[in-house]
Amino acid sequence: MNTSVRARRWLLVLALVLPFAVVTTAPASAVCAAGREAAAAAAAPIKVWLAGDSTVANASTCPIGWGSRFDPLFTDDVTVVNSAAGGRSIQTWLYDPNVTGTKDSAGECVISPQTYSTRWQAMLDASTGMKAGDYLFVQFGINDGTTACPRHVGSARYKQLLGVMASAARARGAQPVFVTPVAAITCSGSTAVGNRGFVTETFDAGTANGVPVIDLHRRSVALYNSLRLCPNNGDYTQGAVGAFFCNDHTHFEAAGAAQIAAVVAQALREQGISLAGYLR
Repeated sequence: MNTSVRARRWLLVLALVLPFAVVTTAPASAVCAAGREAAAAAAAPIKVWLAGDSTVANASTCPIGWGSRFDPLFTDDVTVVNSAAGGRSIQTWLYDPNVTGTKDSAGECVISPQTYSTRWQAMLDASTGMKAGDYLFVQFGINDGTTACPRHVGSARYKQLLGVMASAARARGAQPVFVTPVAAITCSGSTAVGNRGFVTETFDAGTANGVPVIDLHRRSVALYNSLRLCPNNGDYTQGAVGAFFCNDHTHFEAAGAAQIAAVVAQALREQGISLAGYLR
């Protein structure tokens, strides 16, 4: 066979093989690129935003909220931004300082002007606030039952405002999580019992908005019973109850706050909330 015939045959072979080489390698490259993008997305840092009252808020001395002990429970991919503030109902947290001392015809506190608080505005900020992949935890219900304004919030209004917060989080790609109010220590003989309102309302709002609810009220009572904090003589300066609570029956010492934070973390695992994947 002469050289020119061999050359033509090799060209024919190459013409048949090369297109398949291109077709078979391109999808592999695409798969690798997609895998790299997925891995990068999975490793992207997220923020857990907290809204609540003094039982959640940051502090170095009593009262210490469980939110101040939440961040160390997560890997370095998670940052907890705690915007809880003492003495707030859900409405005063959202609208400080614009909730007045006057009630309207429906029995709700008048808000004037209808402007959000700086803490909620910060969470809503398009550049530095909640973003896709973040979480918003909301725990109120302890101060909301106050009869007088500005802290008073009725049941329907409470559920409405939880819905407002959930919708705002989702609009920014964040996942809302509702938390029932943590219990104070109240004993019936040797048994700790529940003592908070707005538990049912929190579950109602969760159902209405498709938001997971962590029942911290029930879980905290179970914790108090496991620690045998009842009965006690009402002296919150000594013993197991004194190590857990401040000099009252409501707020936490550092050790108590850490244990409540651990209860919330355990709820994430047990309820299959995806943030649990970032727990240490």
